[in-house]
Amino acid sequence: MAQKKGIFQVVNALVVVAALGYFVDIYDLVLFSIVRIESLMSLGITGPELLSKGVLLLNMQMIGMLIGGIFWGVLGDKKGRLSVLFGSILLYSVANIANAFVQSVDSYALWRFIAGIGLAGELGAGITLVAETLSKEKRGYATMWIATVGVSGAVFAGIIAEFFSWRTNFLIGGVLGLLLLALRVSVVESGLFEKVSSQKGSRGNFFRLFTTMSRFWRYLICILIGVPLWYVVGILITFSPEISQALGVVESVSAGKAVLFCYLGLVFGDFASGWLSQIWKSRKRAVFVFLSFTLVCVMCNFLATGITASAYYALCAALGFSSGYWAVFVTVGAEQFGTNLRATVAITVPNFVRGSVVPLTLLFQRFKPLLGIVQSAAVLGVACIVIAFVSLFFLKETYGKDMDFVEQF
Repeated sequence: MAQKKGIFQVVNALVVVAALGYFVDIYDLVLFSIVRIESLMSLGITGPELLSKGVLLLNMQMIGMLIGGIFWGVLGDKKGRLSVLFGSILLYSVANIANAFVQSVDSYALWRFIAGIGLAGELGAGITLVAETLSKEKRGYATMWIATVGVSGAVFAGIIAEFFSWRTNFLIGGVLGLLLLALRVSVVESGLFEKVSSQKGSRGNFFRLFTTMSRFWRYLICILIGVPLWYVVGILITFSPEISQALGVVESVSAGKAVLFCYLGLVFGDFASGWLSQIWKSRKRAVFVFLSFTLVCVMCNFLATGITASAYYALCAALGFSSGYWAVFVTVGAEQFGTNLRATVAITVPNFVRGSVVPLTLLFQRFKPLLGIVQSAAVLGVACIVIAFVSLFFLKETYGKDMDFVEQF
């Protein structure tokens, strides 16, 4: 009973605002994957170019997130977490509204790049604020709610994509973001940041992450354990129409429905992983269990030859659930580092993981002529998961860690 009470006690104004912010963030983030084929065809793209131009646009968005991750992370440690929350959501809202009016692939790519910069700041800033505000015993429940509510934004995107055109969907995302800005007025700055900002010393220096091997190793580990999450979303789900066709799935598979079912699984996976990490009092144990399940689901995906589209969507849901350790993953990044570098890490780590889609898609395209679409995707998946397991072995447990500390330079 005490555990159930603890789950709901953490739901305050800050958690609600952070969760809704991540909801809009995820809606906008996965929208391109849902409307990729429809939008490109309306711009005159057909045949094999649907895949190549789709990879280009996805990579432009992800490159924007890599650049934005560093920018917003540094800003969050230098100027405060709230500056990131306001600035990032304003930028990606404007970019998505502009995206609704593009008439060429070049302008489409430009606005996906700008949207990517904006999308980079939302999650890490919200997680940092919550982690620094709530008690060490309860912050895991709070980040669980943020991730659970947030990823349901993709389910919402998948549903409304069935009823509105791709241009209208981008408009909806932009308007939702602007409406969300009104809720941000009630959010106050982190007390730990205000304490550190009144003291002398370096804050938000991205390059400090690379000045010692131990600090760099901590940072790299945080990134590598999350790469399988975006391998699943960026490769298996985004290109599910092409992969399912190569597997001989009986009916055609819709990318929009694949995203919907994947993120529906993620909703329950994020809740389960966050809850288990609290019950077990271990972030590492929860990640290990879900990473193991991800490996099983990826293997099942490539063995699913000749199945129906409905069965394939069920596999997408299972892949989403198994990838649901995102809630724990983002919490670990915030807990690993001191207040003077926390926002930098919490914002850049998930964006570097998202940005890993760029080399993954490039390798995917490189291997495809040699191995075929299924085998190239399988090789990449196994490599990502094995590296994540090795990284997890070296990860330091952070459950219940006191957040009131700084990195010593």
